[in-house]
Amino acid sequence: MTFTHPTRRGALRWIAAAAAAASLPARAAWPDKPVKIVVTFAAGGSSDILARVLAEQLTRKLGQPVVVDNKPGAGGTIGGAQVAAAPADGYTLMLSNTTPIALGPFALEKQPYDPVTAFTHIAYLGSAPLVLMASKESGIKSFADLEARARKDGRLDFGSGGPGSVGHVHGELIRKITGANLVHVPYRGGAPMTTDLIANVVPVGIDVITAYVPFFKSGQLVPLAVTGTARSPLMPDVPTVVELGQPKLVFENFFGLSGPAKMPADLVGRLNAACNEAMALPEVQKKLVELGIVGKPGTAAQFEGFVKEQVGVLGPAVKGAGIKL
Repeated sequence: MTFTHPTRRGALRWIAAAAAAASLPARAAWPDKPVKIVVTFAAGGSSDILARVLAEQLTRKLGQPVVVDNKPGAGGTIGGAQVAAAPADGYTLMLSNTTPIALGPFALEKQPYDPVTAFTHIAYLGSAPLVLMASKESGIKSFADLEARARKDGRLDFGSGGPGSVGHVHGELIRKITGANLVHVPYRGGAPMTTDLIANVVPVGIDVITAYVPFFKSGQLVPLAVTGTARSPLMPDVPTVVELGQPKLVFENFFGLSGPAKMPADLVGRLNAACNEAMALPEVQKKLVELGIVGKPGTAAQFEGFVKEQVGVLGPAVKGAGIKL
């Protein structure tokens, strides 16, 4: 092989380029410190459970601790705004779901962030239907009972994981579509709502199915309907809203991993691959089945497109229903 000597001008350009490169700060190998996943609800709910399953697997794959940080409130937008404002260095992420992305921002008088452009949407993790449920002591045993009680008493209180949450929005849809006067009682997450639901402080609850199956099996809570198009394998005896003649009440909550806008492409690719690998593990698949979540691998670009679709459909629905935080 023959090497040619550079010209004097070429050599000067090479020296200048090398000097400029040397002056740039070198980016440390990522990750070289713990990574945080912000969950926009209190501990114990569906997002929190899934985030902890994912964090355990990512800790193994990335070689650094991945920790969960619960930041509930304001329809998920408190945690969402924190992540949107964080450096795009891959150390602050969010267990994104329907509420902080497609619901909460549109229920506030001033939208705190654009849910499409304020984040890097990294990986779709899966989706799960909601479940309409009642306390054992309420005497409500079916969706028809729920409607009848609301008409008889003139109103029926229902709990959700918080203002602007999927449960809140779905309750408002039931009220709008069926005419049943459901009155929202907000909680700071699914766990505190469950405590009051079991105690019959609030007679009805609406939330993602994930955390409630044990309470149905123990008889502490009564499932009334699931909001998917097909029955949940977790509760094959519970009818869907479609079977009950209410196809407009179909609603599913999605889960994903997102970060601040403009994250480096190499970090996004690495995280997307790690998430897809983690979600495909047999032990994780088993957990997803237990949680009623249907997982599906995909690219970051596919997840971004999905988010745009969800925002385009649900954002106007929230405004149209007059939901305010």
